[in-house]
Amino acid sequence: MAEVKKDETRFVIAIYVDNKFGVLTRVTSMFTRRGFNIDALTVGVTESPEYSRITLSMSGDGYARAQMLNQLRKLHNVKKVEILDEKDTIERELLLIKVNNETDQHQLIMSCVDIFKAKIIDYSTTTLGIEVTGTSDKIDAFIEMIRPVGIIESCRSGVIALSKGSGSMLDTPDLF
Repeated sequence: MAEVKKDETRFVIAIYVDNKFGVLTRVTSMFTRRGFNIDALTVGVTESPEYSRITLSMSGDGYARAQMLNQLRKLHNVKKVEILDEKDTIERELLLIKVNNETDQHQLIMSCVDIFKAKIIDYSTTTLGIEVTGTSDKIDAFIEMIRPVGIIESCRSGVIALSKGSGSMLDTPDLF
């Protein structure tokens, strides 16, 4: 996860787009043209096969946030854009990590797996594959705790998020 500067805040944007070829390229190209850095990005189909949902995390000041929203709303295939309020949002990430499997480190590995409610998903005599889900802070903490064992490889999903409660993002009126 990228470090946030003092005058910047991290925010998560949910974007519903047409589920069509090239839409993700147009959205990410807009960020590049404007000089904004995306901290994390995930994309997947939604409850409606005609839409994909892009969830991205970025850091910036209030001006950067407003600019991103305005620019996203101008894109043709963008149907809905929403800043997710962290107090009313459920956020998760997935981490798959491969670590050294040495007998003198088993206690540390198993303690990390237990404390972080992780799962061992692959086992060999030399390596362990571990799955961890949770908030970005939890994933960061797990990585730091397991680092002494020796990280061979890791892959992180980026933030996925939904608003709490019974409503759907597509149910709420558009603000643009």
